[in-house]
Amino acid sequence: MDSKKLKQALTGGIIATSVMTMIMLAAPMMGMPDMKIGNMMAGFMGIPVWLGWAMHLMIGIVWAMVYVFLIKDRLTLNPAIKGMLFALLPWILMQLMVMPMMGMGVFSANSPNPVMMVVGTMMGHLVYGLVLGLSTKGE
Repeated sequence: MDSKKLKQALTGGIIATSVMTMIMLAAPMMGMPDMKIGNMMAGFMGIPVWLGWAMHLMIGIVWAMVYVFLIKDRLTLNPAIKGMLFALLPWILMQLMVMPMMGMGVFSANSPNPVMMVVGTMMGHLVYGLVLGLSTKGE
């Protein structure tokens, strides 16, 4: 395994997930729905909240590995655009698979405010992709 790419993926995944998480935690202050995914995962899986948040970070790192090892070098776009386009993949999969498993429905249809939840989660994922693209742009 390419150690340089592994370092990029780990660093980029931690940074991008951390920035996305800060935005998610601030979402209610911006009029968006509460999006504490770590708490949601913990409640769904019956695990401690800290473990739900740790899983959220690990998922962000895994997606960063997918990006760095499979996508990043295949596209010739601006790194920010490349990362944001990539981030639409985990966002769509989350809305089609994860949200229904948590009882929120496809595209958050069962949430208290589906449109705001869909838009809010998309914004968070686009920020993740932006930061991931920029933090892994080095050769």
